Amino acid sequence: MKAPTTWSILAAAAALHQGVVSALSAAEWRSQTIYQVMTDRFARTDGSTTARCEMSEQTYCGGSWLGIAQQLDYIQGLGATAIWISPFVKNVQGKSRDGESYHGYWAQDIWEVNPLFGTAEDLIFLANAIHARGMYLMADVVTNHMAWLGPGNTVDYSIYRPFSNASAYHTPPCVIDYSNQDSVERCWQGTDAASLPDLRTEDPRVRQVFNAWIKREVSRFGFDGLRLDSAKHVEPSFWPAFEASAGVAAFGEVFHGDPVYVAPYQDVMSGVMNYPVYYWLTQAFQSTTGSIWNLSNGIKTLIATARDLTLYGGFLENHDQPRFLNHTSDRTLLKNALTFSLLMDGIPIIYQGLEQGFNGGQTPYNREALWQTGFNTQSELYLWISKFVSLRSTLAALDGGYLFYKSQPIHTDDHTIAMRKGFDDGQVVSVYSNVGTNRTYSVSLAQEDTGFRPCKLILEVVQCRPYVTDATGVLKATSGSGEPLVFVPADKVMGTGICAGGIGKRPPPPPPPRRHKPSPPPPPPSGTSTATAARFSTTRLAVESTDYNLDSIGRFNNITLSPCLTSQL
Repeated sequence: MKAPTTWSILAAAAALHQGVVSALSAAEWRSQTIYQVMTDRFARTDGSTTARCEMSEQTYCGGSWLGIAQQLDYIQGLGATAIWISPFVKNVQGKSRDGESYHGYWAQDIWEVNPLFGTAEDLIFLANAIHARGMYLMADVVTNHMAWLGPGNTVDYSIYRPFSNASAYHTPPCVIDYSNQDSVERCWQGTDAASLPDLRTEDPRVRQVFNAWIKREVSRFGFDGLRLDSAKHVEPSFWPAFEASAGVAAFGEVFHGDPVYVAPYQDVMSGVMNYPVYYWLTQAFQSTTGSIWNLSNGIKTLIATARDLTLYGGFLENHDQPRFLNHTSDRTLLKNALTFSLLMDGIPIIYQGLEQGFNGGQTPYNREALWQTGFNTQSELYLWISKFVSLRSTLAALDGGYLFYKSQPIHTDDHTIAMRKGFDDGQVVSVYSNVGTNRTYSVSLAQEDTGFRPCKLILEVVQCRPYVTDATGVLKATSGSGEPLVFVPADKVMGTGICAGGIGKRPPPPPPPRRHKPSPPPPPPSGTSTATAARFSTTRLAVESTDYNLDSIGRFNNITLSPCLTSQL
């Protein structure tokens, strides 16, 4: 009998889930991790990993919805539970000085799908294949504008469907004055090479069309959520009815670094993209001279102003900004910023290629073809991301309140910031530094800041090393590599696979509880005197107990620093 192909398995799974629409609520989006796909640049239908794609040419490279469907293992293996795809509607065709419409943001006909990404049936197939895995699909939608390959004063409005009359647009074209909100909402984005005719979204007729359109498309394709492009360029009153018509949660791109400007948009939509933290985080870690204080103070302001920070979409990279590694080649700085982004309040968003260490600059160089990496699931950053996505989801599953806890800076100095997220016995205490690769930094964190009790056994997740707080609850730790330090109660991650069996692999079964004769203690450190060694064997008794054998992850990393242990020596 002929073995089933990947496609036949996908088709069978999709058929079982035909017509299933998950329609996640905003509350259900809190626990997701989103992987952002640029459809044309992720995976091709033919499965090629060598097909040419020259970013500077700004042309279609052949990525498709069926290509994405073939690589769901890759996305799911990273830990992502939702996929955000490029705008799916038919775009203007042809090439301008700004390239082609490969990104999907240059709409011509909102009632048809982009034929260069696939057919409507292909998009339905992708949605069903995603749902068959218990994952979710987010669509990028554009309501602010259509597109014209030329100057704004030459637009032929008859090419658009359904907005084929100039009366549906703000005319004549005007250049945006970003100091004037009315100008931001009514004037045109784009350039003379590719102008973006600005729709009169304040017009009830335009709103009626968009509300009917999004209701149909969500039902037709099974979208579970929306990303709202150019949200600040549309008057806020447009959004509530649009999201209600969609029947799914919507998250707006409010492209602004001021949290006071961004926050009110959450009054008219479920969530927003966290541009304020993006700017602070990039500035703090893109060099060893970045301002950690600015990041710390900014977060405090954000906490005070955000309506619901748990529904902010957190990101370190996206398709509109230079890659982090374009700012610096230091991967240790990247790891600090990336881990901060994954563990900060809100919904983590991973832009394709971050996990492969892409280093492209401004658009179009930040839109690399991912297939050329061969979909490597063993790259350092792929494994790094999967580890911390797993940690976040594990702690959220253990404590329903974890995602609602507001991350707080508990320590800040010129090069280091420590954050706490989570209630006692389920918290993460993470430390980040911009000292750079192979540089050392140390911290001493008090119990009132971390919530870790005296003599508490905790695990540092980056190196998978156990630590113990001292008799007063102080946690002292040093990073000799410049990498972040991430501490959690040891009993919360034992047996989860986060620090056992290798990253991304199932851990071995935990040993049974020690109900009778305890296991022999580990040998003392080399060079320990005989008298001290005799007492060393009893030190474990002073540490908070656990059913798991810590021998599998080594001796306590700060054993010589902890009075809980050294008081017995």
